[in-house]
Formats: sequence, structure tokens, C-alpha cells
Amino acid sequence: MPQSKSIQDILGIDLPFFIAPMFLVSNTEMVIEAMKKGGAGCIPALNYRCTIELKKAIREMKAAKPSNGAFGINIIVNPSNLKYREQLKACCEEGVDFIITSLGSPREVIVKARRAKIKVFCDVVHVEHALKAEKLGCDALIAVNNRAGGHRGDLPPEELIKQLVAHTNLPVISAGGISSKQDLDLMLSYGAAGASIGSPFIASLESKVSEEYKNACVNYGADDIVMTKKISGTPCTVINTPYVQKVGLNETLLERKLHHYKFLKKWIKLLRYLKGTQDVICSAKKATYKNVWVAGPSIENTHKIESVSKIIDRFTE
Repeated sequence: MPQSKSIQDILGIDLPFFIAPMFLVSNTEMVIEAMKKGGAGCIPALNYRCTIELKKAIREMKAAKPSNGAFGINIIVNPSNLKYREQLKACCEEGVDFIITSLGSPREVIVKARRAKIKVFCDVVHVEHALKAEKLGCDALIAVNNRAGGHRGDLPPEELIKQLVAHTNLPVISAGGISSKQDLDLMLSYGAAGASIGSPFIASLESKVSEEYKNACVNYGADDIVMTKKISGTPCTVINTPYVQKVGLNETLLERKLHHYKFLKKWIKLLRYLKGTQDVICSAKKATYKNVWVAGPSIENTHKIESVSKIIDRFTE
């Protein structure tokens, strides 16, 4: 049975899902269009170069927010994000509806967000993480399954959702593998309180990524999504372009050997992260022969570029 408290109850919205935060893809225009439909959206704080730009975006969404809409910011809470604390401070000072934490301990975010009356949702990939987040006092869990785009979990949606529902008392928001209303209804039937949907919105009119990236989401499907360690050292799902096929998906023999040396492992991972991130940034802005387009299997039912409003209708009608 679904958790008693739905995402609509938590955020005061009409829709049982929100637009997931996507690096380089999410923007205020997309979130505002979602709020107009009685929904919500979330943007990675790292989409903004500085705190001033982040604050400006929060104010823009706040001014446009209707009574049945909500918006949030996603914060990476591990040491790789050097702007983490100033991003958190900006969210608390300006006021957002919710914060999603990823890739680290949410302790500090939960403490400071609670003072500012901001809800905190934590990305988790298994029960152990979920129990820690629940103990710290978060408001809901984002169940990142093995169908998610970008950095994904290992468990299939049904197994992950049911485990989290059985072992925690928190609402569970499913993330990954939702390309249609049928998929959404299935996640809710497993016990999810709502969903986070990302990849289908890459090919939206409001998205500011290149037309080539959008068209890739139209022309490729679920079978074209592969997982690579070449971007950040952590498994990440991308579209299997000719360039991705050329460079391969796994670490080289030399890279694997170097990982046996703790000192070198740290710096190799950092260098790979910087290079991989730069490839993703360049690919999102314009087409190059080094196209690395991050997406999940839920692009399967993306058949044309259309407005956020029309894409939302795909999940509600």
C-alpha cells in the first residue's frame, strides 16, 4: 500500500511528481512552467556559477510561485562541492520549499533547513542510507533506482521502493525509469508517495541545452543508454554515442592498477571528474565529436521536442 502522506500533501501541489534536478538542463523557466500546472521542480545549485546567480533564480521562482506550486534546490553535500555551505546559506536566507541532498551526509542541511522551515528530501540507493537519513530527521526519501539517469542506484524500482516503505516511516519518492503515465502509476502502486521525473524533460522547449542534445533524446531510446565510469569515476548513465563507444565504458588496465595506490587514487579520480564534467558541459552547449549526453532510459517515450506543459500532460492524461 502507498505511504499515507503523498508528495501532494508534503509540498501542497496537485501533481504526484516533480521535475527532477538535472545538471546543466534544469532552469527557472522549466520549474515555473511546472508550477503553473500545479506541480513542482528542482534545480541543481551547481547550475549557477555563483551564489548571486543562485539567489536571483530563487527570487524569480518565488515571485512566480502559485499557491499550488513548489520549487526546490538540489545540493551536492560531499567535499567535491566547494560551494556547498554558501549554497545552503542562500537557500535558507531566500527561502525555498525543499532541498534535495545528494552524495553525502545531509546532517548539516537538515539542521539548518529545519530552522528556515524548509523540507529536506535525501537521495538514497538502499535501506542503510535511508535509515541514517531518517534518523537525522529528513522529510522524505528519494529512492534512486537502477533506471535513473546520471548517477543511479543498483536496485530495480519495485525492490527499492518496497524495501524503503517496509523499513522506514518516511514517504518514498521514486526516481528513475518513468517515461509514461503507466510507469508513474506502477511506481505509485509499489508504495511510492510520488515521483521525481527528469530525462523526459531534457527535450523540452524551455530547456537551454543544445538542439543536438534534445534530438538525441528523441532519436535514441532506452536500449541506447549505457553506464560509464569515464565521467566522474562513479557509474553514470549516458547515451551511447559514437564517441562514448570509442573511448569505452570502463577503466583502463593502467587506471585500475593506479587505484591500488591511495595517494594516486584520490588525484586520478579528481582529474577524471574535472575532464568528464567538462566534456558533459561542452556537449550540453553545442555538438562536438566528443558528445557525452547524460540521460536515463526514460527517454524511451520522448518522440519530439515539446513544451514542459505538454510533457507533463503525458504523465497525467
